[in-house]
Amino acid sequence: MTVLAPLKIGTAEFKADPFSYYRRLRDESPVHRVTLPDGQSAWLVTRYDDVVAALKDERLAKNHFRVLTPEQHARRPWIPASFRPLARNMLNVDPPDHTRLRALVQQAFSPRLVEGMRERIESLSHELLDRAAARGRMDLIRDYALPIPTTIIAEMLGVGVEDRHKFNRWSNRILAASGSRWGMMRAIPSGLLFMRFVRRLIQQRHQRPGNDLITALIGAKQAQDVFSDDELLAMIILLIIAGHETTVNLIASGMLALLEHPAQLARLRQDPTLIKSAVEELLRYTAAVELATERYVTEDFEFAGVRFAHGDMVFAVLASANRDERQFADPDALDVSREPNRHVAFGQGIHFCLGASLARLEGQIAIQALLDRTADLRLAIESSALKWRSGLLLRGLKALPVRFTPRHKTLQSGRALEEHAPLL
Repeated sequence: MTVLAPLKIGTAEFKADPFSYYRRLRDESPVHRVTLPDGQSAWLVTRYDDVVAALKDERLAKNHFRVLTPEQHARRPWIPASFRPLARNMLNVDPPDHTRLRALVQQAFSPRLVEGMRERIESLSHELLDRAAARGRMDLIRDYALPIPTTIIAEMLGVGVEDRHKFNRWSNRILAASGSRWGMMRAIPSGLLFMRFVRRLIQQRHQRPGNDLITALIGAKQAQDVFSDDELLAMIILLIIAGHETTVNLIASGMLALLEHPAQLARLRQDPTLIKSAVEELLRYTAAVELATERYVTEDFEFAGVRFAHGDMVFAVLASANRDERQFADPDALDVSREPNRHVAFGQGIHFCLGASLARLEGQIAIQALLDRTADLRLAIESSALKWRSGLLLRGLKALPVRFTPRHKTLQSGRALEEHAPLL
C-alpha cells in the first residue's frame, strides 16, 4: 500500500507532529516520493538502516552543479543570482572540495577547544537566568535558548554584541525559503543583508585582524590560496546559521519534551549525572534537524527496493530514523537514561555535524542550569497553542513562554554551584 504524501509537508502544522506520518512511511512506503512545497519532486528515506546507508553512499552527491543535466537544472526553482555564492558552502560540496573546506575549520570545534568554552557557556547561562529571575517568567527561546549559542558562535567569529540579534532574523528567513517559492521571495532581502554584513566583516578583518575564526580563515586563504572569495563568504554564513539554529531547537524543544514528560523531568532533577544521556535522548526525540540536507543521485541504481534515477533528489529523514522501532525500543517514549542510543541527529558519514561537540555541551549546560535555577518550571500557555516554524530541514518552536519560581545559584570557580536564598 502506497501512502499519499501530505501536501502540507514543511509547514508549521506538519511540524507539530511529523512523527506519525513518518511512522506510516516506515511501515508502508519506507522510500517514498513526495512533491515539495516548491514544486520539486524528492525521495524521502525513512528507516534507520536506510538513512545511515544513504548518508554514506557516494552515489548520492551534494553538489548538484556536477550532477544535474542542463535540462534538469532548467527545471529547478529559480534562485536569485546574488544567492549563488552561498552554494559554495561546505554542506553543498563533495570531496575533494569538502575535505579541503572542512579541514580549515574543524580544529576550531575540536573536543579540547570546545571543552575550554565550558566556563563561558556556564556563566552566560546564569547571566540570562539572573535577568529572568525577578520576573519569574520568560520566553525560553528569546530570553535563553537563542542568546546562548548565538553569543558563543559570535564570540568565536569576533562579531560585535550590537550585531548578534540580526543573525536569527536573517537565518529564519533563509531557512524558511526551502519550504516554498514564496519563502524564497521573502528571503531575498534577508539574504542580501546577511551577505553584505559578512562581506563587511571580512573587509574589517583584512584591515584589523583579530584573535577570532574569521581572521584565521582569511589567513588560511592568503597563505595557501585554499579559499575562493565565495567559499569564504559561504563558510562564515554557514558557521553563523549552523552554529546556533540546531542548539536553539535542542534546548527549547528539549525542555518542552521534559515538561510534557514530568516523570522524566523529575528523574533528571533528582539525578543530574543523567544530563549527558538526557541530551542525547532529547536529540533523538525532538528532531531539531528533521531532514538531512538534500543529496542528488549520480547514476541510476536500486536503493532499498526503489529505483533511483540520475538527478533525483533524496532526503534522509533523521526524525524518522530516530523513531524507528527496528533500532530503538519503545521509540516514541522519552527516556533520559536511554542506553545505548545510536541516534543520527547529527547525521553520519563525511558530513557529520562539525559542531556536534559544541551543541552537546551547550545543551547540557543550558538545560542543567535551567533545572538548577527553577523550582517549578511550567508552560505559561497550553501546549496546543505553541506555534512551530515552517521550513523543510529544521524543526523548532517560534516561542516557548514559561513560568517558574526562581532559585538563585552562583558559579564557584567556574564549575561548582552554591545555593542561596531565592531571588524574588
